[in-house]
Amino acid sequence: MKENMDEEMFRQIVESSAETIIIQQDGKFIYINPTGVKFLRAASSEEVIGRSVFDIIPEENREKVERQAVSVLEDNNSTGIIEQKLRRYDGTLVDVETIFTPVMYKGKKAIQSAVRDITERKEVERTLENVSKRIHALSAPIVPILEGVAVLPLVGSIDLERAQYILEQVPLKVQEQNVHTLISDFSGILELDETVIGLLFNTSAVLGLLGVRSIVTGVRPEVARSVVQLGADLSLIQIFGTVQQALREFSVKGYLRVE
Repeated sequence: MKENMDEEMFRQIVESSAETIIIQQDGKFIYINPTGVKFLRAASSEEVIGRSVFDIIPEENREKVERQAVSVLEDNNSTGIIEQKLRRYDGTLVDVETIFTPVMYKGKKAIQSAVRDITERKEVERTLENVSKRIHALSAPIVPILEGVAVLPLVGSIDLERAQYILEQVPLKVQEQNVHTLISDFSGILELDETVIGLLFNTSAVLGLLGVRSIVTGVRPEVARSVVQLGADLSLIQIFGTVQQALREFSVKGYLRVE
């Protein structure tokens, strides 16, 4: 009697849950709660029960999901939170978090899935990522000043993420703009840690391998001390006090034409 009461209480909780609850056996749906029916955009639970669970798994993820299901049943352990995409019955894809839990259903091993829609959260994350990319792009502009000559004005603080962006994107931008001489101006930078300095000088090394002359200007004394203490290789880099000094030096030697 108590067991029947516990089952009835469990069913009431699941039926009223705001999260999608699915139970599957042998790769087929054998239970779905009302929230799940609505979430999958099915007409009723009868439309879902008996169908393959792989109807809602994008093809590229099916093998992975199958391995996870086998592991849950064999190890008799729940998974952690798994982020994945599901395909609803109207064909739309949705981002979800899922936890697979082994259960006994009508005397046979089964897998219960608790599914949470995280579409809004993923949209926010994608928006923030795009904003971050735009901010980094604005914080590392390649500014043409003469034919084949550009300045990379570095201003503010440079953290590891921004330094990595510079390392990845500046060589690409330089090639796109047919730049043969890049002047990296550090006059707006107050301090840098060793990791960031290393990444920035790696950028100069990459530019050198691409045949781009790398010039550094505006290095403050405190930054210069950090560079020396780091033991950075300066053989591929020419250093000047200001952008104007660099342009003047190279125009005198005939490397650049200053109108």
